[in-house]
Amino acid sequence: MEKLPQMTKDQLLEKIKDGRYMLFFSATWCTDCAFIKPSMPAIEAEYPDFKFINVDRDKNIDLAVELNVLGIPSFIAYNNGEEIGRFVNKDRKTKQQVEEFINAL
Repeated sequence: MEKLPQMTKDQLLEKIKDGRYMLFFSATWCTDCAFIKPSMPAIEAEYPDFKFINVDRDKNIDLAVELNVLGIPSFIAYNNGEEIGRFVNKDRKTKQQVEEFINAL
């Protein structure tokens, strides 16, 4: 999974303007993020039409605030730069919950 360097919202939108992307917001200290992280390679493999990008919330705190990501782990889906769905809250997420979110897009 690609790791997003520190960037602004405008830079992010330029980066993801073409194609389908799934942003995965997490942080190294987040135990709920650590819970879902081992499932991420399998989730990525199941949804090859999405490019998954790991966003370190602490390195991109301004971006997280701009995107209204106040809890982690969280996921935001984009298609050609337009947000098409979000699974954003502070709760622990299971592989099944993440798959249900992606399937509902």
